[in-house]
Amino acid sequence: SSDVCSSDLHGLLSCFFVPFFSMPFTACQLMKEKYDLNNHENCILISSGKNWVEQAAVDQLRGVSRLPGMIRTVGLPDLHPGNTPVGMAALSRGRFYPHLIGNDIGCGMSLFSTQVRRKRFKMEKWVTRLNSIRELGDIPCDNPYEEECPIRDFGTIGSGNHFIEFQCLEQVYDESAAKAMGLLGENVLVLVHSGSRGYGQEILSRYNRPEGIEEDSIQAAAYLAAHDDALKWAGRNRLAAAGKLLDYLNTDSQLDILMESCHNYLEQTEDGWLHRKGSVSAKHGAVVIPGSRGSLTYVCVPGKDTGISLDSLSHGAGRKWARSVCKSRIDRKYDRNSIRSTKFKSQVVCHDTNLLFAEAPEAYKNVEQVIASLQEFGLIEVAATLRPLITYKG
Repeated sequence: SSDVCSSDLHGLLSCFFVPFFSMPFTACQLMKEKYDLNNHENCILISSGKNWVEQAAVDQLRGVSRLPGMIRTVGLPDLHPGNTPVGMAALSRGRFYPHLIGNDIGCGMSLFSTQVRRKRFKMEKWVTRLNSIRELGDIPCDNPYEEECPIRDFGTIGSGNHFIEFQCLEQVYDESAAKAMGLLGENVLVLVHSGSRGYGQEILSRYNRPEGIEEDSIQAAAYLAAHDDALKWAGRNRLAAAGKLLDYLNTDSQLDILMESCHNYLEQTEDGWLHRKGSVSAKHGAVVIPGSRGSLTYVCVPGKDTGISLDSLSHGAGRKWARSVCKSRIDRKYDRNSIRSTKFKSQVVCHDTNLLFAEAPEAYKNVEQVIASLQEFGLIEVAATLRPLITYKG
């Protein structure tokens, strides 16, 4: 393997796969050879030397790799620990595992364009208006669909790392790609991060089995039907949340969907069952990869060959700190006003002080390092970046 990593490939040494996986190959080999699901160890981590990954997350990833029927597990640069590792893709055969998808089936990002021109955007007016409500649930939301809505709080985003963010174009790196995505206008954009709310939890509680579910069973068919319904309603919920917030701001603006990516879901492929937990597909066009409320959002075009990562990409920066320790670490750094602004002069609207600290920029890893890791492995090209204007949480 030392021969493989010499000469023209030596510049890739900043890319690595965690060595304690005892893998009989190097990152350079994998980038050079055709990806083979059957001939290599089944647990890898895609990262780079500057990108920090918590040991607990790596241990969780290895645990997933040992599940019966698991063929391949991949940790992405934003990997971090949760109930199951977040920022991973896992391929199994013969059975699948609902608990790896988790309780927020269909969680994802939807990027919309509004008809509000950037020069007509009124920061103070919008912030004042948004501060007059405690949470999105204060704004009524009707179900415009014929089917009965399974989401009790339809049109809301929930707490945690979910948000609605008004953004504008910051920088273009690939003009033709950005134009094709509809990013080159002067319109204000809206990025929504949310999922199926309590509906996903109801589904998981019915089908959560540590041993997984056999693929041809009655339970498998029932879970997949409920799972697909949750995906549909999660997308509808993001649209409803963005739409009613714009209506509340009296913008008289319609929304145009630019891109949508889901990062908690199960997909059947020709190789088996692909679990994505905090990872997005590289096979459905451009994706948005946000960091924290104090960082840029990256709009990326997937690389031509993403087999090394199970055709999956990072969904964000990934957490660096547990929510329970955030306030104690940074409470002296901010006052009640400074915690609600960012280095981009954007404003944060959130009435939950604990949530403000738990979701502070310091709590997240450096999204630029995540992006750089993905680029080093040829998984993405950056088309443009978006800058935050107002981040709404609650």
